[in-house]
Amino acid sequence: MTANRISLEALERGTPFAQRHIGPDSEAQAKMLAQVGFASLDELTATAVPDVIKSTEALNLPEARTEAEVLAELRGLADRNQVLSSMIGLGYHGTFTPPVILRNVMENPAWYTAYTPYQPEISQGRLEALLNFQTVVADLTGLPTSGASLLDEGTAAAEAMALARRVGKVKDGVFLVDADCLPQTVAVIQTRAEPTGVEVVVADLSEGIPAEVAERGVFGVLLQYPGATGAVRDPRAVIEQAHELGAIVTVAADLLALTLLTSPGELGADIAVGSSQRFGVPMGFGGPHAGFMAVRDTYARSLPGRLVGVSVDADGNKAYRLALQTREQHIRREKATSNICTAQVLLAVMAGMYAVYHGPEGLAAIARRTHRYAAVLAAGLRAGGAEVVGEAFFDTLTVRVPGRAAEVVAAAREAGVNLRLTDADHVGIACDETTGREQLAAVWSAFGITELPAIDELDAATEDALPAGLLRSDAYLTHPVFHQHRSETAMLRYLRRLADRDYALDRGMIPLGSCTMKLNATTEMEPVTWPEFGGLHPFAPVEQAEGYLTLIRELEERLAAVTGYDKVSLQPNAGSQGELAGLLAVRAYHRANGDEQRTVCLIPSSAHGTNAASAVMAGMKVVVVKTGEDGEVDTADLHAKIDKHRDELAVLMVTYPSTHGVFEEHISEICAAVHEAGGQVYVDGANLNALVGLAGPGAFGGDVSHLNLHKTFCIPHGGGGPGVGPVAVRSHLAPYLPNHPLQPTAGPETGVGPVSAAPWGSAGILPISWAYVRLMGGEGLKRATQVAVLSANYIAKRLEPHYPVLYTGPGGLVAHECIIDLRPLTKATGVTVDDVAKRLIDYGFHAPTMSFPVAGTLMIEPTESEDLAELDRFCATMIAIREEIDKVGSGEWAKDDNPLRNAPHTAAALGGEWSHAYSREEAVFPAGVSAADKYWPPVRRIDGAYGDRNLVCSCPPLDEYDG
Repeated sequence: MTANRISLEALERGTPFAQRHIGPDSEAQAKMLAQVGFASLDELTATAVPDVIKSTEALNLPEARTEAEVLAELRGLADRNQVLSSMIGLGYHGTFTPPVILRNVMENPAWYTAYTPYQPEISQGRLEALLNFQTVVADLTGLPTSGASLLDEGTAAAEAMALARRVGKVKDGVFLVDADCLPQTVAVIQTRAEPTGVEVVVADLSEGIPAEVAERGVFGVLLQYPGATGAVRDPRAVIEQAHELGAIVTVAADLLALTLLTSPGELGADIAVGSSQRFGVPMGFGGPHAGFMAVRDTYARSLPGRLVGVSVDADGNKAYRLALQTREQHIRREKATSNICTAQVLLAVMAGMYAVYHGPEGLAAIARRTHRYAAVLAAGLRAGGAEVVGEAFFDTLTVRVPGRAAEVVAAAREAGVNLRLTDADHVGIACDETTGREQLAAVWSAFGITELPAIDELDAATEDALPAGLLRSDAYLTHPVFHQHRSETAMLRYLRRLADRDYALDRGMIPLGSCTMKLNATTEMEPVTWPEFGGLHPFAPVEQAEGYLTLIRELEERLAAVTGYDKVSLQPNAGSQGELAGLLAVRAYHRANGDEQRTVCLIPSSAHGTNAASAVMAGMKVVVVKTGEDGEVDTADLHAKIDKHRDELAVLMVTYPSTHGVFEEHISEICAAVHEAGGQVYVDGANLNALVGLAGPGAFGGDVSHLNLHKTFCIPHGGGGPGVGPVAVRSHLAPYLPNHPLQPTAGPETGVGPVSAAPWGSAGILPISWAYVRLMGGEGLKRATQVAVLSANYIAKRLEPHYPVLYTGPGGLVAHECIIDLRPLTKATGVTVDDVAKRLIDYGFHAPTMSFPVAGTLMIEPTESEDLAELDRFCATMIAIREEIDKVGSGEWAKDDNPLRNAPHTAAALGGEWSHAYSREEAVFPAGVSAADKYWPPVRRIDGAYGDRNLVCSCPPLDEYDG
């Protein structure tokens, strides 16, 4: 009876989480290894990974823990955070997330595991949700064209500065910022302006633009509405004066206030920016939140970031898509003015749905309630003898208490309320959707005011504090979508209907090369919505965030251990921002050494487009290095460029494994050559999923890397964001990491300034990556990497007889992704990469990455999370599609009428007349597709050119959908 005895310790451990995360079990791995020709994972990666970069030691990480243990550990960290009532303001406010949105969007994998909607036919749900968001922003700002979200308010304002410089008439001059703008926004703008030679002037514009500034020339102006102090001023005179100077005017606005106040567009603004956080998105210690930008029609085609537009499909039905190819850095590269490569889609969806659920009347009621609390609060303060600065405000007060500000803030904190210490004499107080009578009483008490009339009496005796001349009179959110979903039943069904139109990881594999769509485990996701993580203001006193700061420090240390670097900053809230932060650190390092002439950035021609755009934004000159026919950096050209620019060389940006999905054998030689010339090496971390546990870029020659936590470390893509792009550096660059003026502990005193509005960026989703590393441990992370490499090579071997695999590295192996070349088939048959991508939808798959880094190819990355059955299903589908291509090539199917050219096929194809040479069954139920499990695309192939010619970027009238 004892032969099969299992120890109590083993039973207590249960199934290791790594076995849940990694799709193929040991038996499946053995089959896959046999296909690839290796006996073990270690043997495979020993051959695939060049000896010169291999790590010789195990990762220095804590031992893996079970899911229950990790949740308990996270609960302990959460309990160390103190969530007080936040009345700090400054663009971050308490809000109630409607539970129907919390459960069915934020916590729903149908929404959070989706990818960026580059395949619009299978993204109609989230595209409609984003169109709702754009409509909310456009209507409330009074400007007709809104983007599908930016990273946060601070970076949106910086993007507006760049836009104003690009499209305005004044090509020199300064960027003028009103002194009442949010301080973190001002700091981000200053960080972004300095490397590109833009001078930022901060001045009090309450009486207009100072003459001495106007004489210097002004290309752009930024105003805050309402201001950081809470003041609501009429900006029309300043806007008119700015326009007379030829300046482009940006207004940073509060969406909730705009339900009651005249819109920026009606006031004369050219651009509006801000944050939609208070529309139902938790503060999360700073993010993630959806920033926004809206512009006049004149600037619609220059808008940075993503823009959802309305087009038509092959049947003439209305359909949504991303318009105008707005990821300009991939087209304009070193000529780009923005490096934005992502958005905050999940958070924009939440904010848009908050508006859908409440409607214009509900939003206005929330705004009126918020304002009434602020007005009553001010009345009580004045009645008690305190000096409230200014008469007109929306939700924020500035109170003057000479020499007593710190005392008042401390007293309020003791009573459970956080106020803002503006300076020694002034206290800032902000009301929001969550403010109640208890908070008002606590604030009055903190000011030493105890003898007051009852709140209802104060309310009855107090007038509103909004200027009559700025009250909003026009209608907004008139589209039916903002009036049809008041009941929870209706809202629930609307969210489900949209989700059903989409394809996300909860349906099947998304094999996108370079994008690493892997498991986002429920255990990792669960703590994000805990109020102890979601309810903290980013500028709360650090002693109230002990749990967060411990989690941040531990994650920084563990990411440093994984990458071989010495220091990590988690502030960048996207990979593109991490790139910029890393390059700014390199620039600052050279300048500190007196090498200001080192401004040349070498970038291989195959690199991600954001590399070049980020380099230009960091004040560098891009020099392109050739890529060889084998996909590797042309070392001869590299050495020639190094020699030519030796004295000016700042940095080489290189992606490893290469953008072509191979382990380059010359990487250490390349790093050494750059270092010998006095340059730094930036290793783009986009492909880190092929390195973790096997090699560290900081150990094999890199000086700096950005990481993508939304790729390698399991933060979900959310339909195109949120993401986190930490920057990791060796010790000599550590003094130049980002810092933050409102939280000194967020970075070094000698840092380059903030690259994100919040001190720790999108801190609210950091528990996901912390949990992933804690659950996997060093051995689990290494095994995940090995299986990712195995899965990519398995697919490459399976498909090689049917499609050419374009690039391979040592041993004829690929890294974690492979590129299959469709160009010969396109030349022979006319079947394009688009045809194959759309036909994959009929088979129930999301397409791999199309035409990057090589036009006419598909880049496939299966990740470690997909099991063998799904890998085989994908391979069988690709083989079946090859057989379909052969039918086109043989003439059995016409080149202009075949299942590939007509894909995808909707359910409507089953009815009506049928005139094609292939059958309805071949169209909608191709080989291996089960009728019971069929994914039905809601629209047929979308006409992109039509949508770009006829730009519609907000909810069109419902009658446009008829017919």
